[in-house]
Amino acid sequence: MAGSFTYVRKMDRPFLVSQATCGKPGTQIAVFDEMGAPTKLSRYKDFTWFTAKYARPGLPDPDELAADLESLGPTFIKIGQLLSTRSDLLPPAYLNALARLQDSVAPFSFEDVETVVQEELGVRMSKAFFEFDPVPIAAASLAQVHRAVLRSGREVAVKVQRPGIEAQVTSDIEFLTQIASLVERFSDAGRKADPTLIVEEFRKALLAELDYRQEAENLRAIASQLRDFDRIVVPEPVDDYTRRRVLTMEYVSGTKITRVSPVELCDIDTQDLAEQLFRAYLQQVLIDGVFHADPHPGNVFITTDHRLALLDLGMIGRVSPPMQEQLFRLVLGIAEGDGDQAASVAIQLGEKLESFDEAALRRAIVDMVGRYHGVALKDLNAGRVMLEMGRMGADHRLRMSPELALLGKTLLNLDHIGRTLDPTFDANASIRRNAADLMRRRMMKSISPANIFASMQDAKEFVERLPGRVNRILDAVAASELRVKVEIIDDGAIIGGLQKVANRIALGLVLAALIVGAAMLMRVQTTFTILGYPGLAMLLFLAAAAGGVWLAWAILSHDVRTRAH
Repeated sequence: MAGSFTYVRKMDRPFLVSQATCGKPGTQIAVFDEMGAPTKLSRYKDFTWFTAKYARPGLPDPDELAADLESLGPTFIKIGQLLSTRSDLLPPAYLNALARLQDSVAPFSFEDVETVVQEELGVRMSKAFFEFDPVPIAAASLAQVHRAVLRSGREVAVKVQRPGIEAQVTSDIEFLTQIASLVERFSDAGRKADPTLIVEEFRKALLAELDYRQEAENLRAIASQLRDFDRIVVPEPVDDYTRRRVLTMEYVSGTKITRVSPVELCDIDTQDLAEQLFRAYLQQVLIDGVFHADPHPGNVFITTDHRLALLDLGMIGRVSPPMQEQLFRLVLGIAEGDGDQAASVAIQLGEKLESFDEAALRRAIVDMVGRYHGVALKDLNAGRVMLEMGRMGADHRLRMSPELALLGKTLLNLDHIGRTLDPTFDANASIRRNAADLMRRRMMKSISPANIFASMQDAKEFVERLPGRVNRILDAVAASELRVKVEIIDDGAIIGGLQKVANRIALGLVLAALIVGAAMLMRVQTTFTILGYPGLAMLLFLAAAAGGVWLAWAILSHDVRTRAH
């Protein structure tokens, strides 16, 4: 929280008192326990005030909203950071005001940093590090980062968690869950949005982000996936100096992408950078199934050697193989402006609730994609369309998959980064350019040894179970208990149609045989010739040509008669 802090004693327990204005006239006193977590009474009062203030009609002042979220602490700062990337929800003025929460959070004291590092590593800081800069190079809502040098001389960045943050986050989310439950119970509009599920997903993502051992695993996984991209770098974690609340990783020298001047960008092939970044994320989502889910501009740096560095991998998304297949079709449909395909996939991905209106939702999605396509295909942002699909699904009683919203947010942020690097960058054109390679790689992945063994296992189970199933069928036949239900409409027309198809196929095979025979006879020299070519071969060619013309005429005339009827 912003403001000055002093310790006081209450009921023989130390408490931390913060003097923060919270965007209101006068001074508010918020009480924290000895771990730095706010007392429930204080938090409930703050939340009640915040809810009452922003429940009023009319849009609040953007800077005031950012200040109020910051005053409520790290959990709400994180919510503000997430909102700052949602240009589909908020006007630009709010995005700009909330964007400062990404990197303008007041740092905590170096004494607290030293305490956390020594508690986690189990040794004094001077024993673990040759140098440790007391001034953080970055401060965020959950942690801050310091530059350091190991005893081996290796330069590293050390991410240190804010003291007491986990207890505070747990308490805040418990309160948000209660609020979501009330909204779901008493509000029809709130029930459609499923706020309880949203809060639960936020809880899981945030608590996972607080375990830096998991983030170290994420760094390794993403770095391995992107090893073929020469212009993208992911810092390597240092396991011996990484614990739950401390993450030590390779130091990457660079500048946040939003702070690079246009003059510096002129010396960089930004078009290639944007293309590689987008292709890398398409690979993560549609091929590997694990992707960096928070690529906002504050997490992307341009290094001194003109590469892109991906930082802060605490939040990742996972996509199952069947979901990858569907998402590939959805992304391609949006990029091509094919609203019908996008609508079909979106409906398959969702959970149909009571009174679901499929026809209305399909029309809404087709109209939305068509509206973007009618303006300019390059302005059709796949991420924005996915997020709008989620809202449309809620309006028509279809609960969209959480992966769809997460991917939509990721693509929205990627489009922002791509246009920051290169204002002419067209994300949808990039999808179309890479579609063929993505499909090829998906096919190669499907014939991997693991999939082959899985298919062999399925075949083995089929063979093992086949005798038993056949015996059950034969027993049913012997006991006159077998029943076959077949529904046929106008079986005479169906049989007649099948006969026509069979006749045409047979005629096509005969014509093909005539052509092959004529080609083979063309090499045999005979005294009988037509136009200088062997006569018999030419007769076969003419017969094949006549048969082909007759077959084409029969098919076309049948189609004309069918349409006439």
